Amino acid sequence: MELFDVAVVGGGLVGASLARALAGTSLATVLIESVAPGSQAQPSFDERTTALGNASRRIFQGLGVWEAIEPRAAAIRAIHISDAGRFGFARLEARDHGIEAFGYVAPNRVIGAALWERLAGAPRIAVRVPARLDAAVIEQDRVALTLRSGTGLETLAARLVVAADGADSSVRRAVGIEARTRDYGQVALVANVVADRPHEGTAFERFTPAGPIALLPSRDGSYTAVWARAPSQAEEALALGARAFLEQLQMHFGWRAGRFERCGARAAYPLRLTQARAAVHSRAVLIGNAAQALHPVAGQGFNLGLRDAAQLAEILAQASDAGAPEVLARFAAQRAIDRRGVVGFTDGLVRLFGDSRPPVRIARNVALLIFDLLPPAKSALARVSTGFGGRIPRLARGLPLT
Repeated sequence: MELFDVAVVGGGLVGASLARALAGTSLATVLIESVAPGSQAQPSFDERTTALGNASRRIFQGLGVWEAIEPRAAAIRAIHISDAGRFGFARLEARDHGIEAFGYVAPNRVIGAALWERLAGAPRIAVRVPARLDAAVIEQDRVALTLRSGTGLETLAARLVVAADGADSSVRRAVGIEARTRDYGQVALVANVVADRPHEGTAFERFTPAGPIALLPSRDGSYTAVWARAPSQAEEALALGARAFLEQLQMHFGWRAGRFERCGARAAYPLRLTQARAAVHSRAVLIGNAAQALHPVAGQGFNLGLRDAAQLAEILAQASDAGAPEVLARFAAQRAIDRRGVVGFTDGLVRLFGDSRPPVRIARNVALLIFDLLPPAKSALARVSTGFGGRIPRLARGLPLT
């Protein structure tokens, strides 16, 4: 039976980032993914885009993939936050904080292709793709993994198994870590839309009675629209023709971005908060959506998962036994504050702006106006990309892994 130091189950954006980070260490690592990265069926590398904070950009620079991502990434130079039908709004400008951009918006397929290209031929990185985890048995000093692929079953072992396989994690179930789920009763409608006005690097977050609408600028001048709607409303919107859909989007969003003229294919994704009840288990650790899957309202889910991967790689690079209890306890302690802060912040936004009671709507609009007048508050929000506290990974600070 082949023995590895680390087995990463899940080759999506977070899992592939961890594997890429470990490629520069002495750890023998195997990356296990059920869908080939170049396949149209790969759910992690679909037509959606991801907003990358500056800390995430620095991590990707440290992994040697940012040069491949940057030509397709759009800079976020301004953020406009508003509540439909009310007077409150806030606008943040990157130049006011002495930075070029708050972050960048890049297509998932571009990020995934850049990561897997750098993984190809990487030393000490083995790949099993397509292969699906069939069983995981925790032993005293290792985890025995049974994989199922087109050629049959394969058994291997690792000192540590990393769950990077999404909100419905098979690893999490296999090792017996429970998760709690809160269904927000919303579906994210995602579409590429073109307006008659240049976006000039502005990202919008518009809270409406029909659900929050985010517009993220794209490199080609269009926007990625993400609209959280009730399931029945989302189903109706998917059935509309392109023109009728744009008219509905325009009616709820308003005219801040100009007139919406064209849209591409639409897709829908259910929205819920999933939280694992523990970050680690005997010789197992959860990162990314396997640990916490968030509502996209604040665009923090992937950035949080990438910091998970960066911190775990930093700790493992110095460990003699990747799955030792003290190693996993260190990871859990170092990531607890950031994880708790981001989950609370995101869930709080969903609840606050989803409350339609008049006193609450008035209070939050006053709060938006006050926020717009307070430079320290804006500076604090601008620093969110580095995390909500606790230890900041070396890669996120622009430093080498070790």
